[in-house]
Amino acid sequence: MINRLSTYVLLMVLLMVSGTAHALDFSDHNISVGAKGGMSLSRVNFQSSVPQKMIGGMVLGATVRYIEENHFGLIGEINLEQRGWKEDFKPLEGYSFSRQFTYIQIPLLTHIYFGSDKVRFFFNAGPEIGIMIGEKTSSNFDYEHATSIEDLSNSFRKLEQFTEPVERRFDYGISAGLGLEVNVAPKHAINLEGRFYYGLNDVFSNHKTDAFQGSSSMSIMVTLGYNIRLK
Repeated sequence: MINRLSTYVLLMVLLMVSGTAHALDFSDHNISVGAKGGMSLSRVNFQSSVPQKMIGGMVLGATVRYIEENHFGLIGEINLEQRGWKEDFKPLEGYSFSRQFTYIQIPLLTHIYFGSDKVRFFFNAGPEIGIMIGEKTSSNFDYEHATSIEDLSNSFRKLEQFTEPVERRFDYGISAGLGLEVNVAPKHAINLEGRFYYGLNDVFSNHKTDAFQGSSSMSIMVTLGYNIRLK
């Protein structure tokens, strides 16, 4: 049921992007390119639940923006983002564990903006795909033999996520963000954006006999970008 609902949501977003593109009247288009960098806060939506905190990571990317009429456009990006989770061991003390995944992500976003030629507020939304290109585990205990640690084995918490192998390196989901853009010179602008990503694919195997029936990513990204208008 969850996978079917996720597919419907993704299809609706794709239709929204397609509809916006066809609505453009090709009257006064401009093209800009840019780069951005910032940080992300992320977690994994486990089913069954895993006590966790958001983990910080970096975001770096390049953007192409295509605007064809007032207030509407399209944005394509290629970004490098770190996602994952950090375990919350309360009420236990002295333990630390995190897993972080590095993705190349490619969003295709509808761009809606309002304001003056100098200052604009904008809203971006659309589908995103990603490929995991690396992973890193950080721990202050022997997480590969966690069941032999008395505090952990007696804590009635899930331990399989410490060593669960990645099943799906391909990810897809929905991104939406709000931001502010300021023109600092003719054809040059800086922008600040906060963006939310909700993944629709699971990182780990999700069969009935597996430890988790869900393990999708969720992240909040804050980035500062610089755009140059080419046309």
